[in-house]
Amino acid sequence: MIDFPNLAELSRTHCVSLCAFLVPANLAATTLTMAFAILHRPKLQLWQSAGVASMFALVMLWHVYTWFAVGVVMIPTYVLMWLASSCLLTNIGAIAYYYKFPDLKLKIQRIIFTQINFIN
Repeated sequence: MIDFPNLAELSRTHCVSLCAFLVPANLAATTLTMAFAILHRPKLQLWQSAGVASMFALVMLWHVYTWFAVGVVMIPTYVLMWLASSCLLTNIGAIAYYYKFPDLKLKIQRIIFTQINFIN
């Protein structure tokens, strides 16, 4: 059985190391999800990447809420909450982009290649 008060205390005790891992992991995984969506990689790769990135974001949100629960309201908590929320929304947006605009990549490539040929 998971004991949430002890888990929250562990999260607050090891805050620096937890954030030192979660911030780059969030950014890297979300960037990878965006790249997979733009490059139209297979759906399985996109969903796996978005799932891992969303888990990092949710863990960071939970970590921030443990600080709010004990009354710590400072700028770093809001910055981390903003980062986790924006990464979570970006992952959802990448999945929506993948399904909503399946041929947008080809249109963008045509525009870019036309511009390159125009310059040359």
